[in-house]
Amino acid sequence: MPSGRCDVTADLPRKRMAAGLLITGADERVLLAEPAYRPDWEIPGGCVQADESPYQAAVRECRKELGVDLTPGRLLVMDWVPNRDGRTEGAMIVYDGGTLAATATQLIVVPPGELKGWAWSDPLQTARRVRPLLARRIAEAPRARADGCCCYYLEDGGEAT
Repeated sequence: MPSGRCDVTADLPRKRMAAGLLITGADERVLLAEPAYRPDWEIPGGCVQADESPYQAAVRECRKELGVDLTPGRLLVMDWVPNRDGRTEGAMIVYDGGTLAATATQLIVVPPGELKGWAWSDPLQTARRVRPLLARRIAEAPRARADGCCCYYLEDGGEAT
C-alpha cells in the first residue's frame, strides 16, 4: 500500500562522481591510461553510473579500459572538487588497485576508440601526463596506501582545511 510520502531527496543537488584505481608495478610506477578522446592521461576508472556504487564503477571501468578483472582493495583517496570549466562539483574516489605483476600486463587489452594505450609512469612522467588536480590525487594515494589505516580526504586536490 502506498504511503503517500514524497521523495524528500528529489530536489537535492546532484554531484558527479568518478572512481579510479591506483595500480602500480613492482617498481612503484603508476599505471596510466591514455584516452583516445582527450589529451590528458588518467588512472583507470571513470564516471559512476546511476544505481552503481563507486567500487562497482572502478571494477567495471578497469575491465572496460584494460580488459583486466581486478578486485580493488580499500579506499585510498576521496577528493571533493568544486565546479569549474563547465563541470559541476563532484566526488572523485581512488581505490587501491594493487601491484600488477609483469606477467599480468600481458593480459591488458586496449579497446580501440576508448584508449590509445597505457604506460607505467614515475612521478615526473605522471606530472607531465595528467592534469594537475589528478596529479595531486595520485601523489596522495601511495601515501594513503603506505599508511595502511586510513583514507586521505582532499578538497580540490589538497588537504582539507
